[in-house]
This record gives sequence, C-alpha cells and structure tokens, in this order.
Amino acid sequence: MKILPGIQIKQLDAYTIEHEPIASIDLMERAAKALTGAIMKYWGKETPVVAFAGPGNNGGDALAVSRLLAEQGYSVKAFLFNTSENISEDCTLNKELIEDNSLVEFTEVTSKFEPPVLSKECLVIDGLFGSGLKKALSGGFAAVVKYINASPATVVSIDLPSGLMCEDNTYNIKNHIIRAYRTLSLQLPKLSFFFAENAEYLGKWELLDIQLSKEGLQDTFTTWHLTEEDDVKKLIKPRKRFDHKGNFGHALLISGSYGMAGASVLAAKACLRTGVGILTAHVPLKNNDILQTSVPEAIVQHDINENQFTTPVYPDSYNAVAIGPGLGQSEETAAALIEQIKLCQDPIVLDADALNILATHRHCLPSIPRGSILTPHPKELERLAGKCESSFERLSKARDLATNYKIYIVLKGAYTAIATPEGNCYFNPTGNPGMATAGSGDVLTGVLLSLLSQGYSPEETCKLGVYLHGLAGDLAKEKLGERGLLSGDIADNLPFAWIKLVKDTEM
Repeated sequence: MKILPGIQIKQLDAYTIEHEPIASIDLMERAAKALTGAIMKYWGKETPVVAFAGPGNNGGDALAVSRLLAEQGYSVKAFLFNTSENISEDCTLNKELIEDNSLVEFTEVTSKFEPPVLSKECLVIDGLFGSGLKKALSGGFAAVVKYINASPATVVSIDLPSGLMCEDNTYNIKNHIIRAYRTLSLQLPKLSFFFAENAEYLGKWELLDIQLSKEGLQDTFTTWHLTEEDDVKKLIKPRKRFDHKGNFGHALLISGSYGMAGASVLAAKACLRTGVGILTAHVPLKNNDILQTSVPEAIVQHDINENQFTTPVYPDSYNAVAIGPGLGQSEETAAALIEQIKLCQDPIVLDADALNILATHRHCLPSIPRGSILTPHPKELERLAGKCESSFERLSKARDLATNYKIYIVLKGAYTAIATPEGNCYFNPTGNPGMATAGSGDVLTGVLLSLLSQGYSPEETCKLGVYLHGLAGDLAKEKLGERGLLSGDIADNLPFAWIKLVKDTEM
C-alpha cells in the first residue's frame, strides 16, 4: 500500500474528480458517508455529538458528517470557525446545507467563541484541519485544541488529528495537537502514523475507503509504502517434491560470547525454523554444550578463543552469513569482525554488537558488501548515524545510510521500517508490544539469515523476514498474551506463521 505525502493526496483527489468524473462536493459527500458509517459503528444515537469544523475541506467533511448523523437521529451541535471570512468552496456548500437542516444546532464563529460544555458522554468530531497543514497551530485554533484536549469528551478525528502534520512533526508544538481516541483516515495512511511520538495523538487509527481513483494511485510515485499480506505471499518460493537440504542453503551464524550463549540459541532456532537447509553456528568453545543441547540440529563450529569471537571464518562454503547477536565488543572481537566483513563478498546480516562495533569504527562502513542487511533498534541507529530529535529524522538518517552505502537498514520498532539502497521505505504492519523483550532481535537475525541463505534477494529477505517475525509474535500473543511473551516463543511460532502465509499459495 502506498503512503502519500499531503500534496500528493490533494493531487489524487483532483485526479479522481477529473477522471471519474465526480464533482468535488459529491466526493466530499462520499467521504462523509464513510465517516458517518464508521462513527455509527462505534457510538450509538444516545451519544451527544459536538463537531468542530475548520475553514477548509476538513471542515466541510465535519459539517457533512454532522448533517448525516443528525438525519440518523443523533443530537448534533456543529461549530464552524470562519474567523478570516475565507472558507473553501466545498465547506461553504456544506455550511449552506447544514443551515437548511433544522436538525443540527449550528454556530458559525467569526470572532468571539463561546465554547460548549463537553461532558464525558460527548463525542467530539475534530474537523479543524486535515492533511494540508504546513505549520504548528497558533492563536485561536491552538486555544480550541487545548480546550478540547482538556475536556473529558471522546474525540474522533477526521483524516488526521488537527495540528498534526502529514510527515515531519519534529518542530511541532505538542500542546497544539488534538489527542484523538480514534482517527478515521481517508483512503490511505499518513506517514506520521508510523512514528512512536505521534501515537498519543492518533489513538486507534483505521482506513476508510472513499474510492479514490485506483488508476491515479497506481500512477502516483512514492518512496513510502506499507507492506501488506498479499505483497509478502507473492515473495514465497514454492518447495518441490524432490528438493533436499542442499536446495535450501547453508547458513553461517557468528554469534555469542561467554555468558551470552542465549543469543546464539535464539538466532539459531529461528534460522532453522525459517527453513534453512543447514546451519553452522560459530561460537566460543565455552558455549559448545549449550548450543549442542539446545539446538542439536545445528553444526557447532568453535572459535579458537574459549570466551569470544576472535577468528574470522572464510565464507566460501556458505550461502549467507550473519554476525552480531551476543558477540561482545572487546578489541579482539572488533578486529575479527572488521576482518570478517572484508572477507565477505556477498550480502551479510549485521546485528547487535556488530553494529555497536561499527559505530566506533565508522571507517569500516564502506567495506560492508553491497546489499547487506543491518538491523538496528533506534539507539543503535543513532550510534551509527548521530543523535536524532524525532522518529522522522531517525528514519531520514536510516535512508541516508542505506542509499550512501547501498545497503538495507531494518529499523526495528512498532512499525519496523525497511530502508533500501534506492531510497524506498517499507513499513511492516505485523507485531505487537509483547515482542519488546530481550532476544527478539536475535530471532529476527536468524530469520533474515535463513531467508538470505535460501536464495531470497536482500529486499525480499527484509520484507518477508520482518513480516514473518512479526506474524510469529502475533500468533504467540494469541496463545500467551503480551506480558508473558518471550523471544523464544516468537521462534517457536515461526512454523505456524509459515502455515498461515502459505496455506493459500500452495493449494
């Protein structure tokens, strides 16, 4: 699914109006009907409704919804803020329609605003500003936002909480943004939906199909995308009757130090559960018994050092290599990692301590093979790219790393973002807060290593691997809940995630 910047959303609206063809006011009515249906699904007619409409088309939507709800038997008050005597054409038309509708208690605010009482039972419809906002709210509109936020009423926002911008909110004013309980986004998600600091404003968000032009959307270029299940299913390679373990790759996992064998175990289990043919785990000698006992399916290869990784491995015998989980950051390990990276010619997976070592040896970044996959969490990304003021800035720096070094950055989080060498970004929808537990990243490393070893391209590996990892976490949550979920549960549910994904594709 494409994610469009605000200006392109406006262009898609215009394309739909021109090519459907449909009048702008009729497209607004279509959106209003979808919004009204969603509101009626969650709130009954006993709920008093107060709508706040701004001077633009978002305000027109709010007025149209007010009229439609009133016609369905809701008690509705609507306030249109027209302080500059400059409202949009469609907002004006909806103002006239609502003035002719005696069912709505309508007030046009041109100067002084006497705010209504907003009780706990009230539903506030926020239609002050939508996706066209370019700067932080101020003055009277900021005061209205503060008033709404201070009330006990439940707030539903149309398209976007007023005050929140579509993309970059780094320098926005937090107190001047509506805090919605639910956001009803028209047709497409907005980029700002995928950043952690905006969650408190969005509440629960959902998409409403208002039938914008499919042709226009298809022809619109964007670098932002949300991965969907069908996208992932198309990537899955079928397995044939006469395939054998040699057809599914030989993976090399370099991980673990004394006291951190668990990272190796988690990554190894995940790699095998994701379908690799053969796995060799290169670990310190002192971790041998733990690996042999916990993951008997893996070949265990010993480093000459008992406690840590110090000996690079020639990669010629392996289809893919992953380095990092539980590795430690000693000088000897850092030297071995740098040498290991130089030995590898094909894409590799780098995670955890491998990334932390690279952050202190940035001169080695150009040595990373093109197409390699780096999997930082936000703090690891900042160690590599510098401190960030917002999620938008962090993602921008991740994209810069990806394009500058021709690698893939998997920026882990609630909507894990995959930045590609071409500058594209794919957000992942699977996963849940229960996966915020030690070892979850080690499991992801194993998943990615397995797919890369099986012959998936780096981009396919990222998209499928991140989706599969999150889906396994979601299946684990269904059985165990969020609070008691362990990273090992994610690895254990990978086979069930595969079953869910392939059941339709292999029929």
